[in-house]
Amino acid sequence: VQLQASGGGSVQAGGSLRLSCAASKRTGSNNGMGWFRQAPGKEREFVAGISWNGGSTMYEDSVKGRFTISRDNAKNTVYLQMNRLKSEDTAVYYCAVGRGAAVALRKELYNYWGQGTLVTVSS
Repeated sequence: VQLQASGGGSVQAGGSLRLSCAASKRTGSNNGMGWFRQAPGKEREFVAGISWNGGSTMYEDSVKGRFTISRDNAKNTVYLQMNRLKSEDTAVYYCAVGRGAAVALRKELYNYWGQGTLVTVSS
């Protein structure tokens, strides 16, 4: 499975971006998917996750109410809508396919990763 993330860029604080992640085959449509991020000098951290059918979602506390994860299995694509962006959201964002169908928080529970897309939020 190959994942292609897109939609990153530079935005001012308070702005919005929508990230997309397209999977190369339908394997991802039977699995939970997630978004992680890694800021310079920090560990990769969980941002949001979604179950195989979109029925369950989970978010890291600092993005709750601002970010929304969704998926379109017909397009093998997962999205991350990011609103009210803050400077601390600046990071490289990675999408990933989980090992199972449910939402997973730990990166060890994901086995396919995209190449990352950079999000820069200026204050």
